[in-house]
Amino acid sequence: MTKKQRAELVQTELEKLYPEVPIPLDHTDPYTLMVAVALSAQTTDKKVNQVTPNLFKVAGTPEKMAKLEVSEIKELIKEIGLANTKAKNLKRMAELLLERHHGVVPQTYEELEALPGVGHKTASVMMSQGFGFPAFPVDTHIHRLMTQWKLTSGKNVVETEKDAKSIWKEEVWNKLHLQIIFYGREYSPARGKGEKDFITKMMFKEKEK
Repeated sequence: MTKKQRAELVQTELEKLYPEVPIPLDHTDPYTLMVAVALSAQTTDKKVNQVTPNLFKVAGTPEKMAKLEVSEIKELIKEIGLANTKAKNLKRMAELLLERHHGVVPQTYEELEALPGVGHKTASVMMSQGFGFPAFPVDTHIHRLMTQWKLTSGKNVVETEKDAKSIWKEEVWNKLHLQIIFYGREYSPARGKGEKDFITKMMFKEKEK
């Protein structure tokens, strides 16, 4: 198969599997989505969704979050990895949103990435899932699968993101990145042996014969 054929196979099969793709992190507005995404670093979405309801009851707005002490935020998110650092980031993030943006989540990469705890991937998620702009956030699932599918030779998620954007049309980016994430979790987990990963098998079946 050519690279183009492999890319088309991925898009076709994922559309069959996941015609609808919900945003995996529970939220009610752009601010709660950004908090949830920031918390999800090195933590499962499932764990974040278990923790955020209580957090958002107490601090579901930048105003409320900024009023909390770091120790109070940490207590609310203590089940999440890197809780101490994330608690500090959430407080400062809320303060800067109030100072710079009147408490409203900005809609540019530059402004988003200037906030504590918001790297390029989180900013991309916000642009895509929070505001509907074409973006292709690349996490470890996407980086691993695109490498496996020989659709990128990128050594990191930034290079893989560039490759993904060059391979697929802009209008499918927002949906496709989620479809790949869902596929990775269900069919090709990082710690699994890939027995269920039928897309990879379809691509390289000639080599198995």
